[in-house]
Order: sequence, then C-alpha cells, then structure tokens
Amino acid sequence: MTSPLQQKLKITGPSIVTANRTHDGAVIYRTQSGWSTELAQAAIVSNSADAHALLSAAIADDVHAVGAYIAPVVVDGAGQVAPGNLREKIRQNGLTIQLSAAS
Repeated sequence: MTSPLQQKLKITGPSIVTANRTHDGAVIYRTQSGWSTELAQAAIVSNSADAHALLSAAIADDVHAVGAYIAPVVVDGAGQVAPGNLREKIRQNGLTIQLSAAS
C-alpha cells in the first residue's frame, strides 16, 4: 500500500486535511498550528504543494490524530466553508443511525 505522502495529489479546488482525534474519535480539521473540531478554522489549500505540506504535518502528529487525508470543501462568497462531498457532510453531522443502549 502506498503512503499518502507518496501518492500524487490532484487538487481541483479548495481542500482541507481532516482526520479523527485519537482519544475519542471526533472528526478534526488541520489548522495552520494544530487541530480543531471546527471546519471554519481549517487551513484551506488550493495546490498540491501546500496540500502535501499540510498532510505531512498532520500525519506526523500521530499522537493526536489518525487517518489524515485531503478532503474537498466549498467556500461561498461570504467566506463560509462547507464540506465538498457527501462523505464529509456525513462526517461533519455525525452518526447516520441511532446507537442502541449498551446492555
């Protein structure tokens, strides 16, 4: 399997780096200086070089986050950031089923 850092990244629009927090599995977004649970605080990149740099920093922080990858976003005219595909919409909104109570 090829490492994400060895893969050629094709960036076609605004993108972010997302992962899951190690201690509770929460969806997190890479900022310029660390991680946030708020998509609006994510560092947005628009080219492969910047995406590789942001992804490299995210992968290096394997104590706080796992499974980092590049995801598309949509930025509207007012600067509001929204998920750019269905997977990210689902991840941002949480579970799509109700979990049963533990017995």
